[in-house]
Amino acid sequence: MNSKFGGLKIFRVLLFPISVLYGMVVKLRNYLYNKNIIQSTSFNFPVIAIGNLSVGGTGKSPMVEYLLRLFSPSFKIATLSRGYKRKTRGYVLANDKTTAIDIGDEPMQFHIKFPQVSVAVGEERAIAIPQILFDRPDTDLIIMDDAFQHRAVNAGLNILLTAYNDLFSKDYLLPMGNLRDARSSYRRADIIVVTKCPVHLSEEEKETTIRSIAPMDHQQVYFSVIRYGEPYHILTRDKKSIDKQTQVLLVCAIANPEPLKKFLLESAYSCETQYYRDHYIFSIDDMKLIIKRYEKMKGSKKMIVVTEKDAVRLVKFENILKNIPLYVLPMETRFLFEEDASFNKRIQNFIESFKEKHTLTL
Repeated sequence: MNSKFGGLKIFRVLLFPISVLYGMVVKLRNYLYNKNIIQSTSFNFPVIAIGNLSVGGTGKSPMVEYLLRLFSPSFKIATLSRGYKRKTRGYVLANDKTTAIDIGDEPMQFHIKFPQVSVAVGEERAIAIPQILFDRPDTDLIIMDDAFQHRAVNAGLNILLTAYNDLFSKDYLLPMGNLRDARSSYRRADIIVVTKCPVHLSEEEKETTIRSIAPMDHQQVYFSVIRYGEPYHILTRDKKSIDKQTQVLLVCAIANPEPLKKFLLESAYSCETQYYRDHYIFSIDDMKLIIKRYEKMKGSKKMIVVTEKDAVRLVKFENILKNIPLYVLPMETRFLFEEDASFNKRIQNFIESFKEKHTLTL
């Protein structure tokens, strides 16, 4: 066994007592919600919650964007996020002057890519939802991002995401593992999506994964991959392909950059990395360091690559970036086994049936 990872495993085992204490707190909280001692707020309105049980990236933003891309042409949609690392507090509805500092990086990403969507943030979702409906009374659907474990709002449809290489069913509670909620909480999900799967996932691997998850009768399990698009310049949006002659400097501040690095290693001649912690706010000194690393790279065909999430926090350096080949790599969720039609229909039926059966009451 590699000594580094062996030592990490031993260290995590030593954290088991803390995980037990944390688990007791989590189970008590869930018990109080389940028994309605702490009450969740329900709305006579279509609300979808997307989230996970673990810390780290499971592809929540690409899943939100998948739904926005699919349904925003037909329905008036609003997104509601906490707005992690923003400099504001309380409820904020994005407008033409909004920046990532106001609402956070991922909501800003939604706002830029889907200007027809109402993008809101608020720590207290039960308070923010009525405010959205007051400001945007024609809203047909609200999508809550990273909200599965936040039980203050009882969503009409819960979508639980779990990464293929980090299934919740094989994980442990913090700090021994990566779970921030109990494994048993998966039972509250209506749909489970296994994300970041290998492109050529076999039927046998699919069935093995389903057995590990052990879905309940009311739950449907889907499998998805991340598909990367063609990079575009952060300012001009001019596109530029990556090939085996391209040297890449990957700069990112996301929870799990390894799948992205793997893709670039397979696509480019080489890939150097400059990682920052998730949701990192870049400074001018960071930009100078990034440019310095880029300039040291040898070769005539080279570029800096960032994620869309990071781009919304880098665009503020517009004056510096004018002459820098800094390109944004878009990503999208795609379903395997031709199950996208089934998934799409499930969401469509939820929206339409909810609108038929309920009238809006605030």
